[in-house]
Amino acid sequence: MNERNEELEQDEDVQEEEVAPLTGYDTKFALAMRVIANMKEQLENLENILAGQAEPEDAEWYLTAAARRPILDEGESGFGGRVIDGVFDGEQMVGEDGRKYLVPPNYASKSKLVEGDLLRLNIASNGKFIFKQKGPIDRNRLMGTLVQDEISGDWKVICDGHAYRVLPAAVSFHRGAIGDDAVVLVPKNAPSRWGALENVIKRSEDEWSM
Repeated sequence: MNERNEELEQDEDVQEEEVAPLTGYDTKFALAMRVIANMKEQLENLENILAGQAEPEDAEWYLTAAARRPILDEGESGFGGRVIDGVFDGEQMVGEDGRKYLVPPNYASKSKLVEGDLLRLNIASNGKFIFKQKGPIDRNRLMGTLVQDEISGDWKVICDGHAYRVLPAAVSFHRGAIGDDAVVLVPKNAPSRWGALENVIKRSEDEWSM
C-alpha cells in the first residue's frame, strides 16, 4: 500500500485550488483572450519602435525582449518568473504562447485532469515548474473496459465503441490489468481522445473462466 501511495504522491511544487467547472467553450475562450492580449501588446511595441525611429539593432533587441517578457497577472508580479495559462491536452499543457509543456503524469493522474482543463504554469526564476489547475471543464463519468494496444503499448478504456487513452501512471496506481472494468472522466460537451482514469474494478477469476 505504501508503494502505491508513493508512486502517485503529488509533488510539493504542485498547487491546487477549488474552482468552478468550465465548459469547453469557456476554456478555449479564456486562452484565446490571453493570446489576443499578447498580440495587442506586441503590436503596440512595434508601433512604438516605428514612431521612435529606433536603430535596427535596437529594434531587434526590443522585439525579442518583448516576446520573451514574463506574462504576470496582477498580484503575481512578485513571483520572479513567467506565468503562462494553457489548456491540458491529455498529456501536456498547450500554452498561450503556442508551446507545449509536459505535465507531470503523477500530478495529472492524481488530480484527474481532463482534456480541456484550464491550467496555469508558473516558471520560477530558478527554472522550477509549478502547475495549478485554474478551471476544470464539465465532466462526464463513463464505464468501460481497460485494454492495451499490442503495438504502441498505449492504455485505453473502451466505452460504447470509443477508445479513450489514459495515462500509464494512473493505470499503474490503480493496478489495472487488461480486461478490468474502468471508470473514466471525459469532457461533457466536447470530443476528446483522452480520459482521466478515476477507478478500476478488478474482474474476478470466476468471470474470466466463464
